[in-house]
Amino acid sequence: MKLIRGGTVVNANHTGRYEVLIVGEKIAALIDPHSEMLDSVESWDCEVINASGKYVIPGGVDSHVHLQLPMSDQATSSDTFESGTQAAAWGGTTTVIDFAGQIKGSAVPDAIESRLAEAEGQCAIDYSLHLSVGDVHTQSLIDIRNTVDSGITSFKLFMAYPDAWYSDDGQILKVMQLASETGAMIMMHAENGIAIDVLREQAAAQGKLGSVWHGRTRPPELEGEATHRAIQLAVVAGAPLYIVHLSSLNALKEVSRARDEGRNVFAETCPQYLYLTLEEHLDQPGIDGLRHICSPPLRPSAENHQDSLWMGLRTDDLSVVATDHCPFCDAEKLLGVEDFRDTPNGLGVIEHRMDLLYQGVLTGEITLQRWVELCSTTPARLFGLQGRKGIIAPGADADIVIFNPETEHVLGASTHHMSIDYSVWESIKVQGQSESVISRGSFVIRDRNLVGKPGHGEFLKRSLPEPLR
Repeated sequence: MKLIRGGTVVNANHTGRYEVLIVGEKIAALIDPHSEMLDSVESWDCEVINASGKYVIPGGVDSHVHLQLPMSDQATSSDTFESGTQAAAWGGTTTVIDFAGQIKGSAVPDAIESRLAEAEGQCAIDYSLHLSVGDVHTQSLIDIRNTVDSGITSFKLFMAYPDAWYSDDGQILKVMQLASETGAMIMMHAENGIAIDVLREQAAAQGKLGSVWHGRTRPPELEGEATHRAIQLAVVAGAPLYIVHLSSLNALKEVSRARDEGRNVFAETCPQYLYLTLEEHLDQPGIDGLRHICSPPLRPSAENHQDSLWMGLRTDDLSVVATDHCPFCDAEKLLGVEDFRDTPNGLGVIEHRMDLLYQGVLTGEITLQRWVELCSTTPARLFGLQGRKGIIAPGADADIVIFNPETEHVLGASTHHMSIDYSVWESIKVQGQSESVISRGSFVIRDRNLVGKPGHGEFLKRSLPEPLR
């Protein structure tokens, strides 16, 4: 048994002073600190953990990560399941959801089996998978339906990447109809890939090959258009829809309108879109700009995207903050030094999500409880982990973070634990840090020391998402 004493428990719907009793892998009780039963704590054979002056919060749920993801023959995302889940734990995340990718010409069961084999025995924290759908046909639709019974209850589709993952509107509608029948969640990469490819080819023909043109050829209007189209298809199909990595005011307006109409539409954003910009970070020469290539791209600061995203987080038009963690080292980023189109897309974020969003609490952008809701509770509810993850309550998994709100530290490559040789967050000063992290009753991080081991993390078979509207 473990007893966490002296801390302030923060859930999405309540904050209060409680002592948290852990028995085995579960939270057994929240005890009033003035309860007489605590007088006999020494007779409980219980390890007492002092959390005085700290927040005791549910472990973070990062519902969008890409670990050891092959992007091409020359580039695979640099964090493995082992290093990536350890880095997540350092940052206060105790559950990640990655992807099994069914590329064109492959079978859904093979894609899932292969990805599970890669993760097995490697993860320091619990993990699950979404299914990325890249080839929609009669057999794949049968296989996709069957994945629900195996605990994979969310399917990702792409309106971008015509040469790789793209699905046309008819294919998207068929998968959405299947999701409507089964209750699964549709995740959508909403960018108009056909139009984007025209712009990319035109830029290249004019010799515009620097990193800033990655952003200029993926304008926010094409994210907004694709988001609108995805919502309309979901309405026709009657399927719940979750827009991934929403980056722009244009797309947010479409989500806000749909939610105002009572539609089952949700969206996530990511820390990079809240803090980094096209002018300051992407529009740099050489490797400095290439490091910041991700899709959708960083947006221009002058267009009010970031303020709008923070507003969306306050109003719940944006329901989740995930990371889209997909890091590549400099050697891989430099593949695009002559042509931005050859740069693998993705940033290293998994370790810093909780800390970066907590800065929004300090500046008054969001409340303390909303921080927990965005990072833990809502992703758990939307992706079939409700009641088990994302909450400190009796019966839930003992996934708990002891967070010191006073600790000041500086982000950067010399101190992070992600397997990447630079940081897009270099020299950013933040306040607040996960001090100790418990996963299913066992310490992974203790007093800022890694004590967890690969293989502790278990694969989570997820139930169907809990309706939130």
